[in-house]
Amino acid sequence: MKLSHRQAVWLMVLVTVMWAMAGVVTRHLETTRSFEITFWRSLFTVLALLVILPAWQGRTVFAGIRRGDAALWVSGVCWCVMFIAFMVALTMTSTGNVLVTMAAGPLFTALAARIFIGHRVAAHTWGAIAVAGAGIAWMYAHQFERGQMTGTFVALCVPLSQACNWTVLQQAHARGHDVDLAPAVLIGAVLAVLVTLPLAWPLRANAHDLGLLAFLGLFQLAIPCVLAMLCAKVLKAPEVALLALLEVIFGIAFAWIGAGEQPAPSVLAGGTLVVGALVVNEWLGRWQHRSASRTESRLARRPLIE
Repeated sequence: MKLSHRQAVWLMVLVTVMWAMAGVVTRHLETTRSFEITFWRSLFTVLALLVILPAWQGRTVFAGIRRGDAALWVSGVCWCVMFIAFMVALTMTSTGNVLVTMAAGPLFTALAARIFIGHRVAAHTWGAIAVAGAGIAWMYAHQFERGQMTGTFVALCVPLSQACNWTVLQQAHARGHDVDLAPAVLIGAVLAVLVTLPLAWPLRANAHDLGLLAFLGLFQLAIPCVLAMLCAKVLKAPEVALLALLEVIFGIAFAWIGAGEQPAPSVLAGGTLVVGALVVNEWLGRWQHRSASRTESRLARRPLIE
């Protein structure tokens, strides 16, 4: 399936809406808690991907897993950590805290790429890292005063794992080997099932909760992950990063409207700094790229003087 740029943008917006449903749906669970939530969501994700991926990529997706190198399995472990930490954090703190913390992922990725593989970090990105860091520190400070830090620290595992994941993928790409994210996501979901089952036992989910968790596994994780991969084939990385920020806005709004979870002023203030820093950073990055492209184009058209 080949998407136009316009279709990819609107599809990516739909993806963020689907991602953002986790908080509000989790708030309506009756008996399921903590690791059991992650277990059921991951299990339903695995079942959905076992149908979706072969239909999309054919049975070669399983051959890709068998032939996968270390980078594929490291990526799978990173996805596993992200799946577990995200849902556990949602049971320990507010949706706003989790989403704002996760939003800093691109900046953690830039830092990891600079430290581990020597990628140059632009001056405006350093500024964005500083501003976003101040926003997160502001949010953390207010939570520390109320003794509510544990959930936010768990949420911090998500952007850190994301940074590790993309750094490994960039290293593999530099060596001429691109890791297929589809089997990596499947590996991550399978590992999450295996890790959380002993921690979730004995299982207490009732029929109501199983329905909601099946909904999360299919419509909040499996389908949007596949759709995001389709969008990434058309959109540039900065566009995907900017559009993904809509998850923060949608997620907080859904939890507020659908579950009465009003975000604290510190979360709104810290979130504004984090999201604002990311938006400005991506806009400056695109502006610099376009300026450089225009300069190269003018030089290419300039006639040679003998």
